[in-house]
Amino acid sequence: MALACTGFGQAQEVAVLKYRGGGDWYANPTALPNLIRFCNAEIGTHLETAAGTVAADSPDIFRFPFLHMTGHGNVLFSEQEAANIRTYLLGGGFLHIDDNYGMAEYLLEELPKIFPDKQLQEIGADHPIFKEPYDFPEGLPKIHEHDGKRPQAFGYFHQGRLVLLFTVEADLGDGWEEPEVHNDPEEVRQKALQMGANIVNYAFKN
Repeated sequence: MALACTGFGQAQEVAVLKYRGGGDWYANPTALPNLIRFCNAEIGTHLETAAGTVAADSPDIFRFPFLHMTGHGNVLFSEQEAANIRTYLLGGGFLHIDDNYGMAEYLLEELPKIFPDKQLQEIGADHPIFKEPYDFPEGLPKIHEHDGKRPQAFGYFHQGRLVLLFTVEADLGDGWEEPEVHNDPEEVRQKALQMGANIVNYAFKN
């Protein structure tokens, strides 16, 4: 099954991806709803205000042109789940995975199940996802400091299109949450939301 995700012309649903393995896929519960509101208000999207939840092996995955995945712990994809995600991405879907610190080591073991014939590539600051509608000349912004490592963005491409974005050492989702959750300065939250808007913009227009 293929899906179309070009432009902002009609209301679209986005969802959190539920995965197995014991990791907290439900982390940052206010993050995606806040990003949806920001995108609708600031960049002209028409996203349904209530974010959905969809399991990795569900056929309902194809209802959502944009999926968000996060957590702190273990991730496990069965071959069926990996194949479902692969079909979704090759058919026009987009998956953003935001490591909320602690997920990356497990995820790097599982991602090759989705694309065994592709290599995960680091995405440079010159990629369009960092350019519009908001310009991030240094690439992925750092939202929360944990261990002093630089933020990095990785991805899988299909026919020149970025279909899976994996953000590490940035903690974008924490920056999308309600202000009182992490007590981030407003300029930090805005930076996180703007980068999130760039991701949504790219997903729907490419």
